[in-house]
Amino acid sequence: MTALPGPEAEANVAASEAPLIPAQSSDRARTRSVLANIDSPFGLGFRVSLGALAAVLLGLALFSLSTILIYIVLALFAALGLDPAVRALEQRNVRRPWAILTVFLAFALVIVGVLWLIIPTVIRQISQFVQGIPNLIESFTRTDFYGELESMFGDGLATLTDQLQAFLVDPGNIALIGGGALQAGIGIASGVSGLIIVLVLSLYFLASLDPMKQAFSRLAPARNRANLLRMTEEITSSVGGFLVGMVILGLCNGVVVFLLHLILGLPFPALMGVAAFFITLIPLVGSVLFWGVGTVLALFSSPQAALIFAVAYLLYMQVEAYVLTPRVMSRAIAVPGALVVIGALVGGTLLGLLGALVAIPVTASILLIIKQVVIPRQDAKI
Repeated sequence: MTALPGPEAEANVAASEAPLIPAQSSDRARTRSVLANIDSPFGLGFRVSLGALAAVLLGLALFSLSTILIYIVLALFAALGLDPAVRALEQRNVRRPWAILTVFLAFALVIVGVLWLIIPTVIRQISQFVQGIPNLIESFTRTDFYGELESMFGDGLATLTDQLQAFLVDPGNIALIGGGALQAGIGIASGVSGLIIVLVLSLYFLASLDPMKQAFSRLAPARNRANLLRMTEEITSSVGGFLVGMVILGLCNGVVVFLLHLILGLPFPALMGVAAFFITLIPLVGSVLFWGVGTVLALFSSPQAALIFAVAYLLYMQVEAYVLTPRVMSRAIAVPGALVVIGALVGGTLLGLLGALVAIPVTASILLIIKQVVIPRQDAKI
């Protein structure tokens, strides 16, 4: 004969079933919410439309602020690049405010000097090009190809050539081709104002770099702040060392190109030296790119000089790769060559030369985070 359950057994059964009631009620409420959204497609569509509209507005806002964001990123990387020089002066018993002022003034003087070197040269070359247009057109009219065209089109080709020459010689028309004098003035003014903004922001970032690191570390829980601060110091030190190293290597390239152009008698040595400095800032491929460009440009002056330039600069590239780069880049995080190329291509496509220069420190920082955060967490999972 089966015994009837007593009060204690009934209480245990009720207690075991009690936790199921809230879960069942929450599941039912969630099901009713989903069914309500399906039953009211207008409300669901309105919510989805609001979300899409907010996403579009956010994207438009970021696109409108893209120039300012580029200024901020450029100024931040400039501050990280100048920070090792400031720390070096601090190690020589120079107070940090005076060290910041000294390094920043030297940085500003270098930028002004480069602009002072580039702008007159570019203006002079444009003037030489405009003045040489009649000679270029006259040389073209003496070629066999022009004779064939004249035999096909008759006297109308000569009239068209004269009109084209008159149009190109007129400075107003050349300004019109370049977007107009007003647009050119706006572009120059925007470039100057952007440079001033970057310089001012870099000064503020350089002066407040340590408080920024401390504030960033306080965003993490207290138990992780020490590790986050250590990683931040390592990343910023590596980025600063990388940027300083790229500038030093770029200066070496510029000096070598300048001296080669002077020795070989190639035209525009100062301009080519500055061009070599900026092009070789692109990691890994910048030197190869300028080697090809510089050799092709030298061919227009002298094939023999171009051959000597190609061989001499190729030898310098070997010295740079095996002697200068290992010593200059000793403080930078090592990045695999494939990632360097991919990062430079992606950064250059998105932001041009600035993107190619910034992409490598960003890639190195991501690799450091993966090695010190992601991989240890995965290794701890058994």
